[in-house]
Amino acid sequence: MSTESIFQTHLVLGYVAWLLCFGAYILPWLTSMDRVKAHRAIATLHSFRFFGLVFILPGVVGPNLPTSFATFAAYGDLAAGLLAMLAIVTIRIRPVFWLFVVAFNLVGMGDLVLDYYHAIQAGLPARAGELGAAYPIPIIYVPLLMITYGFAFYLLLRPQPKAAQVLAGEAVVS
Repeated sequence: MSTESIFQTHLVLGYVAWLLCFGAYILPWLTSMDRVKAHRAIATLHSFRFFGLVFILPGVVGPNLPTSFATFAAYGDLAAGLLAMLAIVTIRIRPVFWLFVVAFNLVGMGDLVLDYYHAIQAGLPARAGELGAAYPIPIIYVPLLMITYGFAFYLLLRPQPKAAQVLAGEAVVS
């Protein structure tokens, strides 16, 4: 099997495994809580995206990892992670919290989509071994991130019941 085939198989199976896990365990848990708590939980997961800086760390990744992929992925991950952290620390200031929730989701998902584009343009699937110790990031972590971004956007875009709007308004005023 070629490196590219193995990488693509790993990537697809990473999505399948996380979709199964998300549907069975994470989705019921997130839907059992209010929107703020659900977004806080998602932001907590995404706050670890600073780890993407590993793509530019010599000795962890191979010397031939395409810089067109590595640099953009590293700093995009850092930006998304910092925005997620800001969402978490501003939870008591709801308008600011929601601003950071929207920001980390837009920046984070945009970063991952552009990372896929850069990876394909740079031929990364055929050179996946250059990811070195960072190989699990696109295979295990990125699928979960993409799935939770999808759910976060669903939560952000779905209409909020009137009673929940009133309670949320009272919570901000209190």
